[in-house]
Formats: sequence, structure tokens, C-alpha cells
Amino acid sequence: MRRNSWMALFLTVFFFVLLPVFAEAAPAVLKLGDKGWKVKVAQQKLNIVGIKTETSGSFSQETEKAVREFQKKHKLKITGLLDDRTYQRIINEAFAREGIRGVKGSDIVRTASRLEGIPYRFGGITAKGFDCSGYVQYVFARHKAKLPRLADEQCLEGIFVLRKNLQAGDLVFFTTYEPGASHVGIYAGGGKFWHASSSRGVMLSSLSEDYWRTRYYGARRLLAD
Repeated sequence: MRRNSWMALFLTVFFFVLLPVFAEAAPAVLKLGDKGWKVKVAQQKLNIVGIKTETSGSFSQETEKAVREFQKKHKLKITGLLDDRTYQRIINEAFAREGIRGVKGSDIVRTASRLEGIPYRFGGITAKGFDCSGYVQYVFARHKAKLPRLADEQCLEGIFVLRKNLQAGDLVFFTTYEPGASHVGIYAGGGKFWHASSSRGVMLSSLSEDYWRTRYYGARRLLAD
């Protein structure tokens, strides 16, 4: 289930579709004087890992100093430049602090599987009946992990994951009845995922099935362990 909000749709498309594309198109190395979303993200994440800098999106001398400090701390080549290796390390280190800790993907999948057969209910958030995002939220809540209620909000959590790198416990998203992330499930491993199907309730499906393969939207990782 998801809300009918153009702003939510824009954010979903930007962060989940356009941002990865822009990432490939962005300069491989950013330096003093450069500007843009990638600089801003790096600045935000540097603050999360305890290295203070502005978050203007402008690569200032202050930001260069922060990058050097990060590179030194993590034994990277100290250049003050935001190269791909440094940027990805910053993202990973921040995720290690922001992501859900103390929960294994196998535990999430085990809990998800125990709910097999519970009927679908639009707006459902309890074991009497689930919609897709209500089911995902319920499973994670059993492990004291709080998630947003709706699929288009859940797809902005954590970090983007390529399909080839999926791990058990990752969230997988699909475009079904509305544009964007309108359906969500929990990746179980082996190319399969648990989800609340509108036709059969909670069930295990395969990403390779024609219906899901052609509607696959992307994935997010929330578990930091």
C-alpha cells in the first residue's frame, strides 16, 4: 500500500531511480570548488561518522579538510579529493551507524516465513491480515526495528542495493498498481522473497517469475550487520 502523493512519488523516483543513474554520470573525482548532490551527501555522512563539516553541497576548504581527516582515519590515500573509493567508504561507515544493528537477515526471513498463509487485507497491519508494507513493517517490528508504514516511504530507508548483491533481509520493491514502489517484500535468498500478495496472502515468490521480473523496481538494505 502507498499514499497518493506526487511529492512521495517524486522522492521515490529520484532516490531510487534517478540517483543511482546520476551517480554513474557524476564525476569520478570531486574536488575543491565542485558542487552538487554527491558533495552534499558526503558532507551529511561525514557528520554522521563524527567529522564535522558544512552540508551546503559546495566542496569548500572545510569539506576538503574533513575528507582528508576521514581518509587518514580509515587508512586511505590522503588527497582531500572525493574519489569513488573514499565516497563509498564514507557511505558504508555512515550506514554502519545509521543501519539497523543486532538483527540478522536470517532472523528476519525466519519471522517472515512463520506468517505464511495469513490473508491479505488492504491497510492490514496485524496477523489478522496484512497488506504488503504492513507485513514488512510487522516483521521488522518483531525484532524491535522500526520502519515507516508505507512502501514508498520504506524504499527511502537504508542504502541502495544492486539485484546481484541482494542478501537475506533486504527489501525488494516492485511497480504494480501504481508508478514507483507500490509493492514490497523481504528477500529470502536464492532469488525468492516473502510478501503479502493481494491474491494469496503471505507467500514465498520468485524474482524470476515473469510477473515479478518485469515489475522489479529495486532493493534497499536496512540491516547493518
